[in-house]
Amino acid sequence: MVSSATTESPPVTPPAAEPRPEPLSEQAGAPACPPWPAIITGTGFDVPSRVMTNADLERMVDTSDQWIVERTGMKERRIAEPDEAASDFALRAARRALTDAGVEPAEVDLIIVATVTGDMPFPSTACVLQDKLGCTRAAAMDLGAGCTGFIYALSTARQFIATGSYGTILVVGVEVLSKITDWTDRSTCVLLADGAGAAVVRRGSELGRGILAEYLAADGSRGPDLYMPAGGSRVPASAESVRDRLHYLRMNGNAIFKVAVRSMADAVRHLLAAARVKVEDLRLLIPHQANLRIIEAVAKMLKFPPERVFINIEKYANTSSATTIIALDEARRAGRVRPGDLVAMVAFGAGLTWGGVLIRW
Repeated sequence: MVSSATTESPPVTPPAAEPRPEPLSEQAGAPACPPWPAIITGTGFDVPSRVMTNADLERMVDTSDQWIVERTGMKERRIAEPDEAASDFALRAARRALTDAGVEPAEVDLIIVATVTGDMPFPSTACVLQDKLGCTRAAAMDLGAGCTGFIYALSTARQFIATGSYGTILVVGVEVLSKITDWTDRSTCVLLADGAGAAVVRRGSELGRGILAEYLAADGSRGPDLYMPAGGSRVPASAESVRDRLHYLRMNGNAIFKVAVRSMADAVRHLLAAARVKVEDLRLLIPHQANLRIIEAVAKMLKFPPERVFINIEKYANTSSATTIIALDEARRAGRVRPGDLVAMVAFGAGLTWGGVLIRW
């Protein structure tokens, strides 16, 4: 049986307001050569109201609550209704982030949506979101990097801010993985879920604050370890592709586990080296919420205190590109992120891709 609940981001004390970005030519004393600091000034998230517990899964496939908890740390997950799509969750998350940042839709210069489960192949979910939000002057694009999507999108936003091209960017990570999940495959269906998170990134004026470093990596040779066979130009939709269940996610779990631990630990090390700080300086580590054992192994490899690792996998399971931004929003609202804190966000995903960002809050 599936139970229902409603989850919204509770109010938080907003960060100190940054000066409204002005065109470079109008800023007194503007440096001739940026980079400009990229500051996260607001966050928000949204998940479906429908809750699917491990007990519900026990009635669907050959599994058990004990097996799922011991191997993944997951107890429940949020699942979209048949008529809900990525832009529906992205819209609510984005509105909460904009409100948190004190930004009007008309102020947004660019929307980047990280997703592999957009509303449709085209137009982009970012364009759909632009229209729904009323961000009439914003450019819009989707970015696909699997579960590393939000990290890639946030890094992209930083580049636009740093060069002075844009002053206010909305970055969203959203997935509706339940729509590409084979609910007869117990190895994957227990892991996946739906949700969205959003962040407003603005041009700041205080050096040493905001996104200090980013690290992005990929290994395309490992693509077959996590992929969806059909739905693109290689294997377009057909009666045969549907019959053969080719429109569902497929994963080599054992191979992914080993790569995930090594790649996320490696991402943290790159971030620390780039910013010339030590692991002891990190106040909080926010890893991709794919599997509790992976998260614990990463912390152990880094010799990082487990109490300073943020985990919410028991509530939301794996929402792919949305996990890190949902976790950041929850961490903020729980008082786990305070001004001056050094926070690392890391992830790995289909591609294979991995990477991270280091933020001075």
